[in-house]
Amino acid sequence: MESFGRDGAIPHEVVAGSAPFVLGPLLVGLVVTAMLIGAVWWGMRVRAREPGPPRPEEQPRLPDGGAVHEVREMREPDEMPHDGRVLTPHELRSLGNMSTRRARDQKRPQWNRNSSGGFGSGGLGHH
Repeated sequence: MESFGRDGAIPHEVVAGSAPFVLGPLLVGLVVTAMLIGAVWWGMRVRAREPGPPRPEEQPRLPDGGAVHEVREMREPDEMPHDGRVLTPHELRSLGNMSTRRARDQKRPQWNRNSSGGFGSGGLGHH
């Protein structure tokens, strides 16, 4: 029980010699604080040089024909030639490697009543 008494206290020589351990974190904290203040100041200067928000007359307007509405249609891929040759990229008819055209049948496919509906998870699906 002697360790909890006066003998367990830190000697004054150790505390007096720990000035670098107190001043070091204090100086690091001051440097970090100064860097954060400098970053905020720099950000305010950069933001002040940016253009302001657009004026009402600079806002986008509707086209003369009115609003453009979404068009929904069923698409199907173009067939690749079956003559045995390989197409090069510049011979493709679209921007990618698969062009599409409007499908003859515009009826949307319906889910099968007996399918799980969870992409194979076996979940409840339709309910």
